[in-house]
Amino acid sequence: MKKLFSLILCLGLLLVAGCSLDTQQGADNAQEKAGGDTVLKVGLMPDIDSVPFIIAQEKGFFKDEGVTVELQHFKSAMDRDSALQSGNLDGGVSDMLAAGFAKAGGFDVKMTSMTDGNYCLIAGTANNAASISEMKGQNISVSKNTIIEFVLDQMLAQNQMNEADINKTVIPQIPTRLEMLQNGKLDAAVLPEPMGSIAVKNGCHMVNSSEAMQINPGVMVFTADSVENKTEQIKAMYRAYNRAVEYLNNTPQTEYMDLVIEKAGLPPATKDALTMPKYHEAALPSKDAWEKSIQWLNQKELVKETYSYDDMVSDILGK
Repeated sequence: MKKLFSLILCLGLLLVAGCSLDTQQGADNAQEKAGGDTVLKVGLMPDIDSVPFIIAQEKGFFKDEGVTVELQHFKSAMDRDSALQSGNLDGGVSDMLAAGFAKAGGFDVKMTSMTDGNYCLIAGTANNAASISEMKGQNISVSKNTIIEFVLDQMLAQNQMNEADINKTVIPQIPTRLEMLQNGKLDAAVLPEPMGSIAVKNGCHMVNSSEAMQINPGVMVFTADSVENKTEQIKAMYRAYNRAVEYLNNTPQTEYMDLVIEKAGLPPATKDALTMPKYHEAALPSKDAWEKSIQWLNQKELVKETYSYDDMVSDILGK
């Protein structure tokens, strides 16, 4: 009888231990899954807009704010947008035109802040034009239906000009556009920074820029799902971003430029050519800039719907 009781007791203890182990493993698996769900995946481009994210990562600001941010680097906007729409990214450095295209394509994204990019109209080495009004009849290179073409069209409009006053030469690849400009094969081109500064360093000259025009179509976008389900992570990311902005604005660029060039995949010539901008803390995108962007998309019949500012923006910074 005692032996039977002992056997039953042992079996009971084993059962309890097994249940406890299963419970613990389940908890561990759930915690692991939750950890994966709380990672914020952000896509970057090889431009100055992305620099604060690189600094925030390298200086440990994300970790300090309690958020795990996985930065993914892309060479083209098309690859970035594909990753965003396939669920491999929560958000990324982008622009208003791309956000409009995504919305029109049935993919809900929200613009959450502006960025500090700059797009420059650069005259070639043999071009003495001091303004776009002096470029009538010239070949100006852009990438079609992009932020680059949008900026050029805004420059034309501000000078009471239109597309018929110039010859748009479509060259999608930025390095090719830069090389042809420097080699005297183009009259002018619109280039993002730091490519604009590199061209100037190599004998071209600046004519105008989106910064000088006070037009800022560069934005951060996040999927609507991420905005809803990763609100606290995004807010923590922005706290770290703002710390990176403070660092960048108060630190000689010689102290971090080598790191930025390596991590962002920028040309080595960036080090001597580029003067970093004054970065701004995260703030909502400009309503005026969005209205100009969607108007441009509508006029070119690239997007049929007229999405409002409220349709496109999430004030996650104010939540």
